[in-house]
Amino acid sequence: MFKVGDKVVYPMHGAGVIEAIEEREILGQKRKYYLMRFPLGNMKVMLPLESEETVGLREVIDEKGVQKVFKILKEETKDDEENWTRRYRANLEKIRSGNIYEVARVVNLLTRREHDKGLSTGERKMLDNARQILISELAMVRNYEKKQVETMLEKLLA
Repeated sequence: MFKVGDKVVYPMHGAGVIEAIEEREILGQKRKYYLMRFPLGNMKVMLPLESEETVGLREVIDEKGVQKVFKILKEETKDDEENWTRRYRANLEKIRSGNIYEVARVVNLLTRREHDKGLSTGERKMLDNARQILISELAMVRNYEKKQVETMLEKLLA
């Protein structure tokens, strides 16, 4: 169980902070909820405590994890999957997993593919979403502004 002030990652939403744990009655049912704030996008989310494992809520990575993300982003990789649909589904599953290293791989693959061959509109949106998830966690870990992390990513992926 997380506590107030913990920095967490909610898959598909990115990194945020638990601001409160409150009991609320919704649809006639009383439950305890995490009240989370996500700085990038200025979003707030309520999540029932009993759903934390189901949705994959986890702590943000540490500095060692950041270094592993940087290593993944620097790797020269090539996506051999030519079928757009299969590639899209595989990348979407990686993002949904909530695993920051898988999200970093998607950002790496799609960025390199964009430079080499270009991306479809759907893959372009996916890349933007994956980048935002990655940026939110790296900014949270390092206490950086969004722009600082974006600049760092551009250098790593160049």
